[in-house]
Amino acid sequence: MIKVLVTGANGQLGSEIRKISGLFSEIEFAFTDVDELDITNPWKVADYLTSFKPAFLINCAAYTAVDKAETDISTATLLNATAVGILAEQSAEIACKIIHISTDYVFSGKGPRPYQEDDRVNPQSVYGKTKLEGETLCQELNPERLIIRTSWLYSAFGNNFVKTMIRLGNERPEVGVIADQIGSPTNAADLALAILTIISSVTNGEKPFVPGIYHYSNEGVASWYDFAKAIFEIAGINCLVKPITTEDYPSPVQRPPYSVMNKSKIKLNFGLKIPHWRDSLVEFFQK
Repeated sequence: MIKVLVTGANGQLGSEIRKISGLFSEIEFAFTDVDELDITNPWKVADYLTSFKPAFLINCAAYTAVDKAETDISTATLLNATAVGILAEQSAEIACKIIHISTDYVFSGKGPRPYQEDDRVNPQSVYGKTKLEGETLCQELNPERLIIRTSWLYSAFGNNFVKTMIRLGNERPEVGVIADQIGSPTNAADLALAILTIISSVTNGEKPFVPGIYHYSNEGVASWYDFAKAIFEIAGINCLVKPITTEDYPSPVQRPPYSVMNKSKIKLNFGLKIPHWRDSLVEFFQK
């Protein structure tokens, strides 16, 4: 039986991994969050890894308050960069593979086509810059790493766009939603299953472990406006969605106007089938 350590286990993705962990009986999991393991302390990380001896570390921990990061730079850097370096370095010490979750915010969002993994990165926000710094440290400090960039994550856990829309849709007759930012929504349950499928297939010898950067989001393309309309339609909420522009919704953060990512590499290397975002949203409400 192989061992897998999940950090940031109380967040959206970590919670979804925990939820389906029972489907992978060949894996022994340890789920940690800040109360169980301080990932900013290299000695505590080293002690935990030496004691548990995982074959894989899935790092779901992150500072994700995108607006707040613009002023809380030190905390965002500590969690999104420094801690990633500690986890990468200490996991490499015991020959443990690391799977680190990153973001579409590493791109400027001004590209003309879906972003590929080796396209130029140019983050426009503190959040994006600290996540890119984390990617760099992960690559430098552990050669056996997968960095998975994802986008527009939602789940039954934590705070996210879907939950916010359900609340607003039930409170108001109409909502204004940005229609000029384009991306791909991602059901965290799908990403959780993809990660554990990769680990399982590598462990079983079905697929080789190919280190590198990968992209994962649900298939298809949408604006936040499209996404909101679909949420209300599928959930049966009677609320009018009005399209607005980014300029109509002042924010301290410059968000990527276009962050669709090409997912060919992860599908090819690990044989994954990725659901369309709308199909996944339907399944989310059914569950």
